Amino acid sequence: MNGFEKRTAKKKAQVLQAAFELMNTPAGVAGLTMSAVAERSHTAKATIFKYFESKENLIQEVFLHFIEQMRAKATEELAIPRPFEEQLMTMARLKTEMLEQAGDQFYQDLMSYYTKKDASPFAQAMEEYTQNSYNLMLDLFHQGRKEGKIDLKYSDEFLMIYMQAMIEGVTQPTIYQKIKVNYTENWTEMLLKSLAPSPRGNQK
Repeated sequence: MNGFEKRTAKKKAQVLQAAFELMNTPAGVAGLTMSAVAERSHTAKATIFKYFESKENLIQEVFLHFIEQMRAKATEELAIPRPFEEQLMTMARLKTEMLEQAGDQFYQDLMSYYTKKDASPFAQAMEEYTQNSYNLMLDLFHQGRKEGKIDLKYSDEFLMIYMQAMIEGVTQPTIYQKIKVNYTENWTEMLLKSLAPSPRGNQK
């Protein structure tokens, strides 16, 4: 990367951060203006349009950047050897910490965009992120099964359908609009308890 490319990447990062900060307010996406982003990032509005073409593209890039940060941190944490329960709770705490960095309105706006079913690059990227999340969870379930923390009666197919049902349920506006950040860890605790072998199964 030459000097020009480095300066461009740095300026884009400044714009994304400024837009994130403005979106992470009670006004959210609805109150975002390119003029405010330009002022906060100390970047000419024409330059921002040159980088992102439109406000809609900028909003989607902010969401994608946020999701990519979550994915990268999750991958980094999963590379550290831990017992199954600790690994799962670490993932829950990581998601909670990331969402706390944002806010309720940012989360609501993100979920609103996430649930749009269209052919946009954002929707395709989110589909890839969801599939990657399924694969990570499946690897965790395999670890849990090997450690005797998941009842053997639960097949991979069942576990994936269970996770898909949970995720698709959460994407419904009537559900995600009521979600609080701390629910993530509560759900993870419930998941661990529901998948654990029963005392009777341990005696077989």
